[in-house]
Amino acid sequence: MAPDAVNGINASSFRDPTTAWLGHDKKWRVIIGSKIHRRGLAITYTSKDFLKWEKSPEPLHYDDGSGMWECPDFFPVTRFGSKGVETSSFGEPNEVLKHVLKISLDDTKHDYYTIGTYDRVGDKFVPDKGFKMDGTAPRYDYGKYYASKTFYDSAKNRRVLWGWTNESSSVEDDVEKGWSGIQTIPRKIWLDRSGKQLIQWPVRELERLRMKQVNLRNKVLTRSRLEVYGVTAAQADVEVLFKVRNLEKADVIEPSWTDPQLICSKMNMSVKSGLGPFGLMVLASKNLEEYTSVYFRIFKARQNSNKYFVVMCSDQSRSSLEEDNDKTTYGAFVDINPRQPLSLRALIDHSVVESFGGRGRACITSRVYPKLAIGKNSHLFAFNYGSQSVDVLSLSAWSMKSAQIS
Repeated sequence: MAPDAVNGINASSFRDPTTAWLGHDKKWRVIIGSKIHRRGLAITYTSKDFLKWEKSPEPLHYDDGSGMWECPDFFPVTRFGSKGVETSSFGEPNEVLKHVLKISLDDTKHDYYTIGTYDRVGDKFVPDKGFKMDGTAPRYDYGKYYASKTFYDSAKNRRVLWGWTNESSSVEDDVEKGWSGIQTIPRKIWLDRSGKQLIQWPVRELERLRMKQVNLRNKVLTRSRLEVYGVTAAQADVEVLFKVRNLEKADVIEPSWTDPQLICSKMNMSVKSGLGPFGLMVLASKNLEEYTSVYFRIFKARQNSNKYFVVMCSDQSRSSLEEDNDKTTYGAFVDINPRQPLSLRALIDHSVVESFGGRGRACITSRVYPKLAIGKNSHLFAFNYGSQSVDVLSLSAWSMKSAQIS
């Protein structure tokens, strides 16, 4: 299995074989990422013995204009429930399976996925209506997250996702540090009950690293912030549940506001609105010269006052006094009913902030490099700077031990 003159694949466009799965005809299959001109491709190879591989006449899937597909992943998910499914599974009796095709898009350096149906006989993947494998597809993570891969954990009957987050510091700083990029916390991944998106949540083993716990209950934030004392804020796990009192005060979202990252960039932490920003300030210095803010904003539709949109933002613009760092602001829509409590979880690990909104319906990873908010000089706040009061129904924060690697 290699690019050559026979299969017509350019050596620079032959990337990253997936986990193999066993087909209906007892042949093994893998896909590789590729492109022809601007057409992105997931090319299938088959083998009877895992030694000799043959390129299939047609790709599993392709998209014109998307460019190079890297690090493809292809796996089944059960339509109902959060359990994992073995990669070669045809499903249990009466079990409904869907398939996920994920690609890392070289043009944008983001991971996108589609949900659809796998034609096992024709070796074709057909996305569900509304899905297209390009820059408009849903993403695993709306921050700095790339080249991810899942595996099926048979011992715990789950599918686990690993991702890579690159540095945001300068090349010179990377050279001085001696490394570039790290793996994120592994996440359990499954199909949402709606069938329209994937849910991600840190694996339960992470909770073994929790140490001292701080709990807050039934606090009201009105254009204010609340410091969370008693945890090592530079290395912490935080879960908070917010409740909005009056949705009628939400600002109107413009029809052209379809890109959540642009919304968060235009309406950063300093811009006040009716409902937002409210969330967490992490890796903050004592006098707030530095902080990274992860927060929600709620908007309502212009033509339908009963339709609301929740945007989750991660604003790195004040994350460091170092001027050479990339301080991009990230954003994602959260498919959740704002009449219900809004959950936010943040995993803070010195230079990494992994945030999960709406119980894992939106995920944003950021890399930040504070100069002041380091170690014991790092602080943690819950805040609401919108004009309307927001309730903190509960907030739990844990100091975290370092991982034991064996």
